[in-house]
Amino acid sequence: MNLQQRIDADIKAAMLARDKDRLNALRAIKSAILLELTKEGGGTDGISDEAGLRLLQKLHKQRAEAAAIFHQQGRADLAGEDEAQAKVIEAYLPARMSEAEVEQAVRTIITELGATDMKAMGRVMGEANKRLAGRADGGAVSTLVKRLLGGG
Repeated sequence: MNLQQRIDADIKAAMLARDKDRLNALRAIKSAILLELTKEGGGTDGISDEAGLRLLQKLHKQRAEAAAIFHQQGRADLAGEDEAQAKVIEAYLPARMSEAEVEQAVRTIITELGATDMKAMGRVMGEANKRLAGRADGGAVSTLVKRLLGGG
């Protein structure tokens, strides 16, 4: 079952359960998927797993950032809605790696590529993004790569 079919089935289940928060989040995901399909040329095959993962990551990040902004502004009511949606979206993402696991993976990549200084950061980041897609925060990986290559 691909992502689009899973979302459709979960929308039906949320409707039957009358789970309004979950339903809103799932509808937002479905809307983003349909928008992505339209942008790609209207394919009927559905969205690829890789594109779906990127889309879910983007939606999750948007909700988390919006919730943080609402908290800063003292709007807990609006923050709660975005946090609930972020939690629903997170359920469709792969499990996050711990900091130790990310560091070990980055050290392995640096060793495999023979990277010794900041000049190799682009190559290391490219490979890290491929291997750790969806399982580690890109900003944290970038900071770690800089530190390990001696640039920060």
